[in-house]
Amino acid sequence: MPASSTPNEISSALDTNARCSWCGDDPLYVHYHDTVWGRPEYNSLALFEKLCLDGQQAGLSWITILRKQETYRAAYDHFNPEKIVQYSDAKVAELLANPGIVRNKLKVRSIIKNARGFLDLQEKGIEFSQFLWSFVGNSPIQNSWRSFDEVPVTTPESEAMSKALKRAGFTFVGPTIVYAFMQATGMVNDHMIYCPQHAQCRSLD
Repeated sequence: MPASSTPNEISSALDTNARCSWCGDDPLYVHYHDTVWGRPEYNSLALFEKLCLDGQQAGLSWITILRKQETYRAAYDHFNPEKIVQYSDAKVAELLANPGIVRNKLKVRSIIKNARGFLDLQEKGIEFSQFLWSFVGNSPIQNSWRSFDEVPVTTPESEAMSKALKRAGFTFVGPTIVYAFMQATGMVNDHMIYCPQHAQCRSLD
C-alpha cells in the first residue's frame, strides 16, 4: 500500500498538481503511474496478464514485479492461456530455475491454474473482460481521495470479485490483491484528486 500523505504534503500537492507520491522518482514507476495505473483496461488477455502478475506480488512490492514484467512475458509465452495450460512438469521445473521471475512453486503453478480458469470461463461463453467489469457495473468507480489514509485495501466489489475468481479456479486472488488489480486496471480511479492523472483517467471513462 502506498505511504500516506501528511496535511502539509496534501496542501503542497494541491498547489503544484503533483502526481501520487507512491511512485516516488523511480523512472519506471513514474512511467507506470503516468501511463498505465488507473487507466481502464478492457482487453481480456491484458487483464489476465495483470491479474497473474498482481498475484505474483503477494508478499512483495509491485515495483519488484514491474521490473520483471518483460521476463515474465518471455517465460510465460506472453501470457497466452492456451499455451500455459499445456505446461509440463519439465516446464514448471524450467520456470522454477528462471532467476528472472519469482521462483515460488505455488506462484508458478497459480498462473497455470489461472490459465485453466480463464479458458473454462471462455468455454462457458463468458468473456473475461465482461466478467471482471461486471463487478463495477461495467464502468470505472470514480473516487476523490485527498490522502492515501482514505484509500481502502479491500472493498465489497473486490471481495465479490475475489470470491467469483476463486470459484472459477483462480488462485492468489484474495480481496486485497484483487483491489490492487482493480486500481491498476482502472476499474476504480484511485489517483489522488490533486494528481493530474486523476482527471486524465476520469476522461477515459
